Amino acid sequence: MQIDIGIADADRKEIAEGLSRLLADTFTLYLKTHNFHWNVTGPQFNTLHTMFMTQYTELWNALDVLAERIRALGHFAPGSYHQYGELSSIKEEPGVPNAQDMLRQLVEGHEAVARTARSVFPAAEKGNDESTIDVLTQRLQIHEKTAWMLRSMLA
Repeated sequence: MQIDIGIADADRKEIAEGLSRLLADTFTLYLKTHNFHWNVTGPQFNTLHTMFMTQYTELWNALDVLAERIRALGHFAPGSYHQYGELSSIKEEPGVPNAQDMLRQLVEGHEAVARTARSVFPAAEKGNDESTIDVLTQRLQIHEKTAWMLRSMLA
């Protein structure tokens, strides 16, 4: 059935492609954060273990919001490791870094997600897609704040 929500087909496609990159970054950061939650050690164990759980839970919940926005635009959301690997700007961590390196990687990850979210704004603005703009704004606020909080632990 034809979609007629006031956003041109080409604009919906461009926005969905940007949101797919954002979904891939979010999933990759979710997986990295959950990995670090399981494997963190050291004197800050309890603090970091608890903080990482809060962060991966927030990221997990964001995945559904992003995927459902892509679907509302009439496109299929990526949902495989292969697709995420191709779309994500965040690299996986194959090992178990120390707690300080975990914090650094997560700062870099949240900053990368913020950059990806920011890159989708022009297409959403061009398409007059206020719903996507709202999602992007909320994601930016969360990732910028989380990066700041993680960065503060490295000072």
